[in-house]
Amino acid sequence: MYVGIDVGTSMVKAAAFDGSGRELAVAARPVGLALHGGFVEQDMDEVYGAVVAVLEEVTSRVPGPVELAGLTGQGDGVWLVDAEGRPVRRAASWMDGRAHALVDEWLANGTVEAVFRRTGSAMFPGCPGPLLAWLDSHEPKSLDAATAAVYCKDMVFQRLTGSARAMTDVSDASMPFLDPRTRSYDNVVVELLGLTHRRRLLAPVSDPVATAGTEGAGLPPGTRIANGPYDLPACALGAGVTAPGDGLLIVGTCLAGLVATDDLDLSGEPAGLYISTDRADHWLRAMPAMVGTAALDWVLSTTGVRHDEVDGLLAETPPGANGVSVLPYFAPSGERAPFVEPGLRAELRGVSLESTRADLIRATCEGIGFAARHCLEAAGLEGSLAVCGGGTRSPAWMQLLADVLGRPLRVVEGEVGARGAVLAAAERYGIPLDAETWTRPTAVVEPDGRRASYYAKGYAEHLNRLAEVRFRGKDNSLNRKGT
Repeated sequence: MYVGIDVGTSMVKAAAFDGSGRELAVAARPVGLALHGGFVEQDMDEVYGAVVAVLEEVTSRVPGPVELAGLTGQGDGVWLVDAEGRPVRRAASWMDGRAHALVDEWLANGTVEAVFRRTGSAMFPGCPGPLLAWLDSHEPKSLDAATAAVYCKDMVFQRLTGSARAMTDVSDASMPFLDPRTRSYDNVVVELLGLTHRRRLLAPVSDPVATAGTEGAGLPPGTRIANGPYDLPACALGAGVTAPGDGLLIVGTCLAGLVATDDLDLSGEPAGLYISTDRADHWLRAMPAMVGTAALDWVLSTTGVRHDEVDGLLAETPPGANGVSVLPYFAPSGERAPFVEPGLRAELRGVSLESTRADLIRATCEGIGFAARHCLEAAGLEGSLAVCGGGTRSPAWMQLLADVLGRPLRVVEGEVGARGAVLAAAERYGIPLDAETWTRPTAVVEPDGRRASYYAKGYAEHLNRLAEVRFRGKDNSLNRKGT
């Protein structure tokens, strides 16, 4: 039996699999987000407690011992820990917007582009570089007290295994300090961000493997565990996206488009990132937009619509949502892919007294689809496209996405990130698993030709409107600065 642990932003899950990749049991626990004044933080002890709870539950529901555990989780943010992996302060989430002004400054003075040209990572407010720089200016005592600034899964790994020091893997280290060619930290980038005096906080990069310690609740002491990759590349593995040109769309809290590549091109627009993988000379060109299902969740909550009503409402209104349209940029920290715009906000257009809840829901789903197409095109999608995440539970939305994207979707359901974490762990430990069997799609959704043609025009209109809004935002910013 194999167990995958996925420490998500709002939900922590553990899934047990047999040797053929069949899910035997899944356990989940919600975790909270504290939002205040653009800050988005998480309680590390609550997160770790949820990991222990799901492990205890899932292992109690299946027969036999756990042979191997793989760990994945949300990326970015700053998780400050002491020598034992205990929290120094609450974790700053990847959704945090406190470093908004700093990223604006770095965009204007060329720092963001300079970092991208060296590492292939375009910074945004919730990534470690800006967050560490902000903390260094506003909370230096927190950094003084910390032994390491790690990522979510690294904190969990250290506490589960009782490791003497924090470690991370190449995937999480990819943003923003890792040189993807040497797979080691670029000290010039550290200097560019004014963090040379905090260099000691960057955790060593390795392929972390260890065994569960006495605190590994739910896993017997001695159980083999592997740490990483983080959730985006773990989902790519779990969906079978490894061949250059093939892509994955994750329709989750974060809307992420990823394309496998063996070509490292740092000359394009400084947006998204190149995620290093366990394989040398193999990367994922990632365009992780800030908001995916979170945008739809907000609209559903605001309109009083339940998730199980979405499919029916999508059937009530035609493509184009009777003239209602949504630019789905709802995150407090703006957008990070396929462009960086910390001040960007969502926009709702075409609403009248005749508009219905169904129009609002369809317009939101279409807007998310257009944003997904933008990300995938920027990432260089050429081959097949897999899709996973919570959005796959809606057949009507999957059909809408196939039509908007104009291509077939290989739908991979279940706990795809946890599945990828197990596959990565098995490879690190030399355990032979049939990856093709483990990653077989559950369905293929074909686009409707007529609707695809209609949405191609809608996508062009979306890009034009986005360009107008971005230009207006830059113009207003210049006016505020008096230039």
